[in-house]
Formats: sequence, structure tokens, C-alpha cells
Amino acid sequence: MSSILSITDLGPLQSFILQNPVLFSVLLIWTLIWKAIGLWKSARLSHKWWFISIFFLNTLGVLEIGYIYFVAKKYDVKVESDEANK
Repeated sequence: MSSILSITDLGPLQSFILQNPVLFSVLLIWTLIWKAIGLWKSARLSHKWWFISIFFLNTLGVLEIGYIYFVAKKYDVKVESDEANK
């Protein structure tokens, strides 16, 4: 009995990562960029449920891109200037 695990002993995700480290890295960066943009836009627009959904669901950027281009595009962020508050 060997104490060293082979690729066949690992689960499918671990095997994929070990066999395709560059592809996995590209997918990770792709997902993080879209997730950050989606979270930022949903927070700025006070879309609490979109923020929660984007934060917890990992869809490789599909949910985030859909939100950014189809939902967030319909809304404007209203920012009050400092002069209006005086």
C-alpha cells in the first residue's frame, strides 16, 4: 500500500486541476474579474438579492455577465454631490 496518491485516486475536480493548470488558472481569473464587476455594480445599485446571488453562486461568469449587460444597464446610480448636502 502506497502513501502517495495517484491522479486516479483523486476526485474529478482535483484531477482536472492537476492535468490542466493553465486552463484552470484562466477560468479562475475570468470568474473573479466578472464576479468583482457584478458585485460592485449590484452594490452600487443597492440590488441586495443580486449581490447575494452573485456572491454565492459560481457560474463561471454567466450570471455576472447577464446581470451587468441585461439588468444593471437599465439603472443609473444617483450620487449626491457634497454641495447639495450643504
